[in-house]
Amino acid sequence: MQPVHGIALKVISVCMFVCMASLIKATADSVPPGQAVFFRSFFALPIIFGWLAMRHELRDGWKTNNPLGHFWRGLIGTGAMGLGFTGLGLLPLPEVTAIGYAAPLLVVVFAAMFLDEKVGIFRLSTVALGMVGVLIVLSPRLSAALGVSETLGALVVFMGAVLAALAQVFVRKLVATEGTAAIVFWFTITSSILSLFTIPWGWAWPGWSAAALLICSGLFGGIGQIFLTSSYRYADASLVAPFDYTSMLLALGIGYFIFDEVPTATMLLGAAIVISAGVLIIWRERTLGLQRAQARKAMGSIGGK
Repeated sequence: MQPVHGIALKVISVCMFVCMASLIKATADSVPPGQAVFFRSFFALPIIFGWLAMRHELRDGWKTNNPLGHFWRGLIGTGAMGLGFTGLGLLPLPEVTAIGYAAPLLVVVFAAMFLDEKVGIFRLSTVALGMVGVLIVLSPRLSAALGVSETLGALVVFMGAVLAALAQVFVRKLVATEGTAAIVFWFTITSSILSLFTIPWGWAWPGWSAAALLICSGLFGGIGQIFLTSSYRYADASLVAPFDYTSMLLALGIGYFIFDEVPTATMLLGAAIVISAGVLIIWRERTLGLQRAQARKAMGSIGGK
């Protein structure tokens, strides 16, 4: 394990995903979300094919034992992406980022519901704390005094987080029989195809600048996915996971300097609570993992005597 290398890859992946979201946001006024999903997915394929070739998995890495599982994961994940892209056109980038942090919290709940994972009082309490933070971020947008678009934006981003959490549950089930390369490949293929079904809802013919931004969003998304996957080869997931929250710093900076979005005190408070809850869950999981490893080591020592 090379933890510093793993952390560096994780941070680069976070930067790629925030840049991708920023490019989607920059084109949101002229390009519908379904079309943005297509560009983000389809133009990630060259990156993924190159990655498979580098891993010498171009011939076999995409093979699957569970095509239906990939379809459902792709359907839910594509829905999450589309809702998130819709929200980027309606809300400031930092708010979309903060509400999206609900996804890893909801994974804890859904894993207990659908995967029969044991969830103790500590994790449930921490999830509840994180959801309070999400509600704080959402609360100003749910006011009747605001326009319909802002309220809709808050709701669709939250629903996108719900679907993203469900997609992660499907991924947890897929990893039992599927390789990482196959999961990444088939999600990209599925989302590219599913996005084409939104054509009747009015795709636009983007100008050269918008098309370039959309193509770059796909390239950044593909690179981010590769770096994210690679980070777990060099460091434990519990070590690199907290660096997901560096996305808030990037979103605040890009939102302020590029989109003239000034964060509110309410949003910053809610985001801080959500991030704190997420870090607490990660810390708890890492502590339990270390304890389990020590217990196995001790049992192995006893068994060897």
